Amino acid sequence: MTIAPEQDRLNAQIAFAIEIDKLKRVIRRNNLMDDSRRENDAEHSWYVALLAMVLGEHAPPGTDIQRVVAMLLVHDLVEIDAGDTFIYDPVAVAAQEAAEKAAADRIFAMLPAPQGQELRALWDEFEERATPEAVFAKALDRFAPILANHHNEGGTWRLHAVTASQVMQKVKIIEEGSPSLGAYARELVELSVTRGHLAP
Repeated sequence: MTIAPEQDRLNAQIAFAIEIDKLKRVIRRNNLMDDSRRENDAEHSWYVALLAMVLGEHAPPGTDIQRVVAMLLVHDLVEIDAGDTFIYDPVAVAAQEAAEKAAADRIFAMLPAPQGQELRALWDEFEERATPEAVFAKALDRFAPILANHHNEGGTWRLHAVTASQVMQKVKIIEEGSPSLGAYARELVELSVTRGHLAP
């Protein structure tokens, strides 16, 4: 029996759809804002993509917000293989790039060309932060955990003895993508220190 090319294409797309469902199983370090449980990667990706739509006016002028949304929807797919990297763990961060690139090679190749190449290009763009869209996307990716930790009284920060100076390093990434969101994040960090939810 001969399988039509369009059926091969659909089969590949469905295989990819089944594979990316695994993102729901990848548990992140951050807790939800109500501190009831830890967040999973799929929830995080949805959340930051929606933040891009809601906070798009804080992006640099001319930023293509729909491209930012697409980037954020694919940015963590590699964690299906590589797992979530705790950004305050220097050993884990050092191993992150190679593990995630290998994951990207496998996961995006599941899709038919050029579709897989297009999604891989979005992922590469996010990682390289060479465009206004990627810089803003990365800013939102860093903003969300700060917002969550502020609202759950220090959550991950308290659990892992993270300091304000460590968090402020991440705020710099937010400021690069959006000065207004960076200033807001800086205020949250300072307020968290004042309230005793983050070590100075």
